[in-house]
Amino acid sequence: MPASIVKTNGRIEATQVDISAKYAGRLADVSVEEGSTVKVGQVVGRVSSPEYEAELKAAQSDVDRTKQTLTQAEAEIASRQSTLEFAKSEFERGSELIKTGAITQKDQDQRRRNYESSDAAVKAMSAQRDQALSAISKAQAEVERIQSILQELVLVSPRTGRVQYLLLHSGEMVAAGAPVLTVLDLTDVYMTIFLPAADVAKLGVGSEARIVLDAAPQYVIPATVSFVAADAQFTPKTVETKDEREKLMFRVKLKIDQKLLLEHFSKVKTGVRGVGIVRTNSQTPWPEDLQVMLPK
Repeated sequence: MPASIVKTNGRIEATQVDISAKYAGRLADVSVEEGSTVKVGQVVGRVSSPEYEAELKAAQSDVDRTKQTLTQAEAEIASRQSTLEFAKSEFERGSELIKTGAITQKDQDQRRRNYESSDAAVKAMSAQRDQALSAISKAQAEVERIQSILQELVLVSPRTGRVQYLLLHSGEMVAAGAPVLTVLDLTDVYMTIFLPAADVAKLGVGSEARIVLDAAPQYVIPATVSFVAADAQFTPKTVETKDEREKLMFRVKLKIDQKLLLEHFSKVKTGVRGVGIVRTNSQTPWPEDLQVMLPK
């Protein structure tokens, strides 16, 4: 094996996410079990909240009530608008009649009062209509707020993967923010290895790597260096060699391509141990036994 190719032990891992309820309630149902495969956006459970459901009905009732108020105000405005137009016409006609003495000043003053009263009535009803419109907007906003809360009570998987743990069961109370189940994202799988500083210094993010699993040594899985820790740390306790334990090591992640994972989705498992191989010199060709070999 060329000196620029480094092997070290590692373990296959995957990004783990908790699916939680944003609001408290009772777990109405869970549609998956441990080991079930889930897709991103899939509904996996639902939390019920009678309190929010009752609030939604009350808010919807407020919307209906304010809409009725608006309808009544608009009908009243239409009625009073016709009265206003008649009073205005009478007042304007009186202004001409008083010049010829056809009506008295007293009659004209009454026409003015009728006109002003009708105008004030229309303005008052217009104000009521504007208040009704504002009330409708507020009531609809409240409906939307509660609907968004109820939507948050529907548990949806944020990743494509496999259910690792089912933490709560149907009928149990759920606290706000409490995880209900845990999903492993099997499209984000990697091997974590630890390398000494001398090797890490020659390694770049994006470099090619290889993974060989103990359970399937006949296959060579291509990977990419996706992460190199900035800070050194002691080798994990699982390494028993005294010399290695005394050295400061850097954590490195070898990520497997998502497309490759999807092609072999049913065979992807975490916790499997194996060997991670990296090149500290990209010009060094991969040996024959480290050429990519995948299951058919």
